[in-house]
Amino acid sequence: MKLKKLTGSREFLLFIIVIAMFAIVSIINPAFFSFKAVTDMLRNNAVTLVMALGMLGVMLVGGIDISITSTLALSGMAIGMLLKYGHTQSTLLCFLITMGIGTACGALVGLLISRAGVPPIIASMGFMYIYRAMGYLISNGGEWASAAALGEFKNFGTDKLLGLSKVIWVIILCYVIFFIVMKWTRIGRQVYAVGSNAEAAEVSGIKVKNIKLMVHTVMGLLAGLAGSLQVAVYASAMPNMAQGGEMDVIAACVIGGVSMSGGRGSVIGALLGALIMAMIPKALPLLHIDALWQNMIKGVMILAVVVINVILQRVANRNALARREM
Repeated sequence: MKLKKLTGSREFLLFIIVIAMFAIVSIINPAFFSFKAVTDMLRNNAVTLVMALGMLGVMLVGGIDISITSTLALSGMAIGMLLKYGHTQSTLLCFLITMGIGTACGALVGLLISRAGVPPIIASMGFMYIYRAMGYLISNGGEWASAAALGEFKNFGTDKLLGLSKVIWVIILCYVIFFIVMKWTRIGRQVYAVGSNAEAAEVSGIKVKNIKLMVHTVMGLLAGLAGSLQVAVYASAMPNMAQGGEMDVIAACVIGGVSMSGGRGSVIGALLGALIMAMIPKALPLLHIDALWQNMIKGVMILAVVVINVILQRVANRNALARREM
């Protein structure tokens, strides 16, 4: 019975899609099938992988946040300038600073949505411009911090622990924590309840406004963490970094089966969706596809994966319904 439930799940279908994509590209170009290629892909897409978790929480309560990469840029530029002008050289302190800035940014978005009742898309759009402008302001109008200015901090992007990049360990830690929280804690259940039916959740004693504030605050924290990862991995800090990247994060969640209306989605689904988003730009150059065509093909592949996933899920649901009626 458990095997049937597993094979009929959306996550299992996504897993099959990921394996199929990996196998096809590896057959065409064996360079894709190597430990270094896979770890480099994960490291270079750490920002999307980490922020997909925060977006999962936001979308589960029926929200959206398009300010996240502006938060990333603001927090990343903050440590970039601190490192450049010698105010700190501590890697740990830089991570704490970016996560603190990100938490504050996320909390402001969450307060406007949960307390003032502003629609999530409008609130986050406003802060998207505000935080991006603040990133430019603290960069003195467009300065950037190069690898030489980042000192020891940039080594975090290349250093390894037990044979794996420290960046990948951060990703793993984030997913383990989120998996436990969303699956086995009261807070996780409350997030799903708010997304499924906010009015019913309120009647049952759940403080809906606080849950909405919490998920946006956590989203901000992860965007701040992603700011540190972005600076470390690419060994530079620029006020325009990750611009437009919020769409990749949202697409990763949608591909992973997270409902835009809330109440449905999982950590595993978000992970698989983010992996698909990471594989597409990595695979296309290995297939010798011209850069001019890569964005078009990326868009087509995203739509194809979503459509196939939805069709397969409907078939699985229909089969499950037929088994119950027997």
